[in-house]
Amino acid sequence: MENQKQYPMTREGYEKLEQELEELKTVKRPEIVEKIKVARSFGDLSENSEYDAAKDEQGFIEQDIQRVENMIRYAVIIEDNGDNNVVQIGKTVTFVELPGDEEESYKIVGSAEADVFNGKISNESPMAQSLIGKHLNDEVRVALPNGAEIDVKIVGIE
Repeated sequence: MENQKQYPMTREGYEKLEQELEELKTVKRPEIVEKIKVARSFGDLSENSEYDAAKDEQGFIEQDIQRVENMIRYAVIIEDNGDNNVVQIGKTVTFVELPGDEEESYKIVGSAEADVFNGKISNESPMAQSLIGKHLNDEVRVALPNGAEIDVKIVGIE
C-alpha cells in the first residue's frame, strides 16, 4: 500500500470538514441531480448545453466529495498539550518583525484548514516551518516565498 498523505488539523477544522461533506451530500448533490433531470426534459441531449453544464458540475461535486472524504479519512487531530512555551500546530503565535514592535498573530493549522485571511497559516508554509519547535522570546529568521528573509521575535504562544 502506498504512503497516504496525512492531514494534520485541529478538532475545529475536522468538524468544519464534516459539515462541508454533509452539505455536499445532502444539499449540493440532490440539487445537481434535479438540474440534470430538468435539463434532460429539454430533449435532445447532443445539443443540450444545460445538460452538459449540469453533468460537468456533477463531476466537480463528486470530486469535492471524494477530496473531503479523503481528508477526513486521513485526518490527524492535533490535540493541545497545554504547553504554551513551544510553537506547534494548533497554537496561535504572536511575533514582531525585527526591528520593530508591530505584532502579528497567526494560528498554525494543517494545510486543509489554512485560511490566511482569517489568521490561519498552513503548517507547511515557510513562516510556520520556521516557527514550529521554537520557544517564547526566540528570535527566528524566516525565509519568505519571494526569496527575502525577515527576522522575527516570538512574543506570545497560546
